[in-house]
Amino acid sequence: MNEEEQIDLEALKKDPQFQENLKLLEKEMKSQRSIAKGYQLLDAKLLMEEDGEAIDEIFTFIVNEAFDRLAQTLSEEKKFDMSDPEQWATVRAIYEHGIQRYSEKDTKGAREIFLILYYTVTEEELRDAFMIHAAAVAAGHDFDSFIENLADVKSINPNDATAFFITSFVQPSDILLQMFAKEVSEGKELLAKMEEHSKKE
Repeated sequence: MNEEEQIDLEALKKDPQFQENLKLLEKEMKSQRSIAKGYQLLDAKLLMEEDGEAIDEIFTFIVNEAFDRLAQTLSEEKKFDMSDPEQWATVRAIYEHGIQRYSEKDTKGAREIFLILYYTVTEEELRDAFMIHAAAVAAGHDFDSFIENLADVKSINPNDATAFFITSFVQPSDILLQMFAKEVSEGKELLAKMEEHSKKE
């Protein structure tokens, strides 16, 4: 960050209009239960280098809201529409939580989240990517190994809206899915059992 940007940041911190806009955004986030607005607020607060408590509060709101929506989507047997900014933000929150679980070595939790995302999203590229995540976990790749040996993080375009999701890999997705055929099959079996169980309830 150059000096000019630093000055602008300091000016923003003292700008009453900007602070008022943040308060309004927070109010709208809560009243509309909007995850998309939660992310806007989070980005602004991170930029302003606000204290950890304020950041944690927004994170908690985003994750809780996202999992409430996931439960509702599953119970209504619907899928997430990634062209809807609110649903896109919901999938992003669930995915980021899955990645966090993966990085913290909670492989069971991470795999379940990636499989659920595969199940609830319709876009083929994202579904393949989520299944590769789940299969890599099942095959015993830890998070560092996944990032270093499977994901192609260098090709991520920061201007791409889907850049929050790892969708590029060192091999084409179809080849990786073939390599992980056993884990993919087990993952689909697990989802089929889950679907069967939910229909009985």
